[in-house]
Amino acid sequence: MSDGVKAMSGQDRLAQDFVQFAVDCGVLRFGEFKTKAGRISPYFFNAGLFDDGAKLGRLAEFYAQRIIESGIEFDMIFGPAYKGIPLGAALAVELARRGRNVPFAYNRKEAKDHGEGGALVGASLKGRVLIVDDVMSAGTAVRESIAIIQAAGATAHAVVIALDRQEMATEKQADGSTVDASYSAVQYVQKQLGLQVCAIAKLADLMLYLEKHNGAGLAADHQRVLAYRQRYGVDEG
Repeated sequence: MSDGVKAMSGQDRLAQDFVQFAVDCGVLRFGEFKTKAGRISPYFFNAGLFDDGAKLGRLAEFYAQRIIESGIEFDMIFGPAYKGIPLGAALAVELARRGRNVPFAYNRKEAKDHGEGGALVGASLKGRVLIVDDVMSAGTAVRESIAIIQAAGATAHAVVIALDRQEMATEKQADGSTVDASYSAVQYVQKQLGLQVCAIAKLADLMLYLEKHNGAGLAADHQRVLAYRQRYGVDEG
C-alpha cells in the first residue's frame, strides 16, 4: 500500500464500506467511460442506480453518518434538481430517525405557473442550508443552488456529496464561467465559494479499495484508476 493512499484515506471504515456498497449495487463500475468534461475515465459512479427503497435507505445512512462525523452545523437541507431531490429527502428521513428532525426543500428546473407556483417546494429556505448531491464535477450545480438559496434570504453553508473524484475541474464551464484548472470542483467550492464540503468517500478511498482487492481480478482496474489519478488528480496539500 502506498504511503500517499494511506495518508489520504487513513483507516476510514465508513468510506470503504460505502465503496463496497456502491460496487455491490452496480452504482460504481469499472471500464471506459466518457465524462462530461470529455475525459475517458476508468470508473463511473451513477447514483441513479440506488434505485430501490433498501438501497436508498442504506445510502441515507452513509450520508447521515458522514455529516454527523464532520461536525458541520446546519439548519435545513436543500436537494437541487434532479438527483439531489431524492437524496435530500432520504437524508432528512434518516436524520429524523436518528432524532434530528430538520426541514427539507428542493427546486424545480422550471417554475410552476399554477397551484402554489414558483420553483421551490417544501420548507421555506432559511438559516444555514446544507446542499445534498451525488458528485461534483464542476461546481456549476452548487453555484446554481447558492443563487436560489441567497435569493430566498438564506445562507448556503455546506455541501455533502457521495463521491469526491479529486480531479481537476474543467477550466471552462457549461455556464460560461471559468474555474482554475489546478483546483478540483470540491476545492473550488471550498476556496472560491466559501462553503464547507464533506464526502462519504473520495477517489483515494476507491484506490485503496482496488488495491486491497487486487486478488479479486481488480488489479488492471487499479492500474487504470492510478494512471487517471496521476494525469487528472489535484494536489490535496
